[in-house]
Amino acid sequence: MDQVIITDLLVLGIIGINDSEREKPQDIRINIILFADQSNAEMSDDIQDCIIDRTVAKKVIAHAETARRFPVEGLPADLARLCLEEADVVKVGMQVEKPGAVRFAKSVGVEIERSKEDL
Repeated sequence: MDQVIITDLLVLGIIGINDSEREKPQDIRINIILFADQSNAEMSDDIQDCIIDRTVAKKVIAHAETARRFPVEGLPADLARLCLEEADVVKVGMQVEKPGAVRFAKSVGVEIERSKEDL
């Protein structure tokens, strides 16, 4: 299975359960692995046969900026469902982190895997 990756996508959004986290948007770092058979794309060299990473990133950004989820666990599930809407994507790995959320830690977050069967 081929993998299309989007690494360290940085968005601003409201996420968290504490009052201070709900006051203003904070950094959210997102990493995505889209699993799909991309052999048609490599053979045809045609953009129509590819997963358009920019399109996926735009959908993820738009949702992450407006979702206003409370526990961080909800956002990666939302984003994974969006990614699985892409026709050729059969599975997605999703990591969502809140940089600087815990003192002395670079970031905290959640990593999940979902497939079309999970929908």
